[in-house]
Amino acid sequence: MAQHSEKEILEGLGEIIDEIAGVPAADVTPEKSFVDDLDIDSLSMVEIAVAAQDKFGSEIPDDQLKDLKTVQDVINFIQK
Repeated sequence: MAQHSEKEILEGLGEIIDEIAGVPAADVTPEKSFVDDLDIDSLSMVEIAVAAQDKFGSEIPDDQLKDLKTVQDVINFIQK
C-alpha cells in the first residue's frame, strides 16, 4: 500500500473537513484541535473518520477516534 505523505493527508483531511464541517481547508493545520479550534462535534468526527478511511484506506476504529484530538493525531494514525 502506498505511503501517504503528511502533506497529502493534510490536504485530503482539509477537503473532507471543509465538505463535512464547513471549515475552510486552509484552517486545517496539524496543530489544530478538532473540538477546540475547528469546532467539530463527535458526530462530524465520525463522518470525517469514515471519509478518511475511504480516501486513505486506513481503518480508524471508533474506540480510537476519541483519542485523535488534533489534525496531527489523525495524520500520525493514517501514516502508521
